[in-house]
Amino acid sequence: MRLSNFIAAAVIAGLSPAAWANEAYKFDPSGSTIGFSVHQFLGTTHGKFTKFSGKIEVDREHPENSSVTTQIDVRSIDTRIKKRDDHLRSTEFFNVEKFPQITFKSRSVKRTGPQSGDILGDLTMHGVTRPITLHVKLLTPISETARTRWAVMTEPIRRRDFNLMFASAAEAVSGISQTVAINIEIEAKRAERAD
Repeated sequence: MRLSNFIAAAVIAGLSPAAWANEAYKFDPSGSTIGFSVHQFLGTTHGKFTKFSGKIEVDREHPENSSVTTQIDVRSIDTRIKKRDDHLRSTEFFNVEKFPQITFKSRSVKRTGPQSGDILGDLTMHGVTRPITLHVKLLTPISETARTRWAVMTEPIRRRDFNLMFASAAEAVSGISQTVAINIEIEAKRAERAD
C-alpha cells in the first residue's frame, strides 16, 4: 500500500510565510486517519491502522529542508472483522512478528502551490523499501493553538511490490485486487521547537 505513513503531509506547514524558521510537529493519532481500501469481487474492504506516530521538522524559509518520519504499528490493523485481521497479521501476509512496523522517511520536499507540496521518501513495509511520492494539501491553517490538518494523496500501492501476497492458490480464487488505495488525513500539533 502506498502508504503509512503515509502521512508526511504535515511538512507543508512549512510552506506558510510567517512564524518560526524551524518548527517541530507531532502527529495526533486521535484526530488522524491512516486508512486504505481494496476491491474484492464486487465489494470493497475498508481498513485502517489505529496506532502510529510521526514527526515533522519544518523549515518555513526553506521548505525543501523540511523532513518527515513516520512509524505505523502493523499489529493495529483494523478491518472490523477480527478473523480477517488475525489472518492479515499472520505469516501468510504481514508477518507482524518479523515485520512489526511500516515506516516512511522523507528524502525531499517540493512546494507545488500556496497550500500544497510533494514529499518524496522511502516507504518500508514487509521488509521491502520503495520510493513513494506523497501529494499533500493543507486543510486548515496553523492556529493559535498550534494544531493543523492535512490531506495526503498518492498513487495506489501494488501488493506485489512489497511481497504482500497470499499463497498462489489463495490469490487465484480470492478476487482481491493487486492495488490498494490510500486514505490519509493527519492532524498535528506543535511540539518543542526543532534544533
